[in-house]
Amino acid sequence: MQQGLIVETLSPGNGIKPQKGQKVQVHYRGYLVGGKLFDKSDKDAGPFQFVLGANKVIKGWEEGIKQMSKGEKAKITCPPEYGYGKKGTQGIPPNSTLIFEVELVDFK
Repeated sequence: MQQGLIVETLSPGNGIKPQKGQKVQVHYRGYLVGGKLFDKSDKDAGPFQFVLGANKVIKGWEEGIKQMSKGEKAKITCPPEYGYGKKGTQGIPPNSTLIFEVELVDFK
């Protein structure tokens, strides 16, 4: 079994990566290993935004999104220690591996 965070590029971006402290904007869909969708961004409301390095999102996003470049689409596989760990959260059982399809729309 693979260990650690896995970032697979589905569609390359422009090569420019976000830096700590920048506000990133992403569209995403989050799945459990069995394929159940547990969360997604709302394209009508615009991309989800957060400050990279502020630790306001799961570790898998902090580590995975900083490896992406603007415009890139990637699949980020987060083992439990990069997600919600032993506690889980609403709709996500404890010790769950999470799979995200993410598009890094922009950052400033």
